[in-house]
Amino acid sequence: MEQTSFPPARSFASDNNAGVHPEVLEAIASANRGHVVAYGDDPYTRSAVKKFEEHFGGDIAVFFTFNGTGANVLGLQALTRSFQSVLCSDYAHIYTDECGAPEKHTGCKLIPLAQQDGKITLDSVRHAYHGIGDEHHSQPRVISITQSTEMGTVYRPEEIQALAHFAHERGMFLHLDGARIANAAASLGQNLRQATRDLGVDVLSFGGTKNGILGGEAVVFFEPQLSQDFLYLRKQSMQLASKMRFIAAQFEALLTNDLWRRSAEQANRMARLLEKEVSRISGVRVVWEVEANGVFAQIPRHSIEKLKQHYFFYMWIEEESIVRWMCSFDTTEEDIGKFVEVVADAVKG
Repeated sequence: MEQTSFPPARSFASDNNAGVHPEVLEAIASANRGHVVAYGDDPYTRSAVKKFEEHFGGDIAVFFTFNGTGANVLGLQALTRSFQSVLCSDYAHIYTDECGAPEKHTGCKLIPLAQQDGKITLDSVRHAYHGIGDEHHSQPRVISITQSTEMGTVYRPEEIQALAHFAHERGMFLHLDGARIANAAASLGQNLRQATRDLGVDVLSFGGTKNGILGGEAVVFFEPQLSQDFLYLRKQSMQLASKMRFIAAQFEALLTNDLWRRSAEQANRMARLLEKEVSRISGVRVVWEVEANGVFAQIPRHSIEKLKQHYFFYMWIEEESIVRWMCSFDTTEEDIGKFVEVVADAVKG
């Protein structure tokens, strides 16, 4: 039988499209020895949890899930009851890209807030905080932010602290969708704890897939009592892995020898290079500051289909002809050079 050959290629569509970091593959292979108890009662999972404790502190609770939607939904579900609401950006992944899963599984109402460069502000949250004690209104319970944001920007530490302070003063919680928390922390020169727990985050969806692992995410509770029922919620939501050691081993690799930071810094560095190079092309305008690993650009409408003949990518705001180009841990300067040449040719028409 003739074997189909797939030549190696790079994509700027999403860091989800990248492969698996070699150090993570080695960790998976290392875990693939013999038999261990299923469902997380194994030495690999315990070792991975200890790695999380090294980074975030010993008094935390960590749970692994299959994907980011599962991590977000379960993190929110653990904090809420069905008559409550979650305040988030109108571009938040939980609002626009999870097919209503947060609302279906939590029963809560998501309240979309106008964003500025991808970020919600204290003023917008304050404006949405009303109807308290009124049985006719859903009750605000959680503020959810994404770091780095859906526009590739990064919340400053003081911005997160202000949102956390607002929430905690009112008996609310701050949830952080950290699908790209590694990119944000690297951009700010922070470690993982400084970027989350120390700023007042209560529950973190810790992303690994976009930072070079094969698959899996983690939910981290910085107040363990908030996770009291999480084991049952995770099982009921079909997010409990039987062979959990293979998810855990990936996270242990990611949190060892600064792999999370090395991978994120490479992706961020390539995004800055991409921004620099495409900004030289007449007709291309980078619309938001490049602070992590994404470049969002407005390009001539006629160039989109021509460019897509060579590279797949996503339209971000179609009516404004804004596209998204993402860099990954394995993006190289050569990849950037080839892509920019195609962009320049497509824009020229």
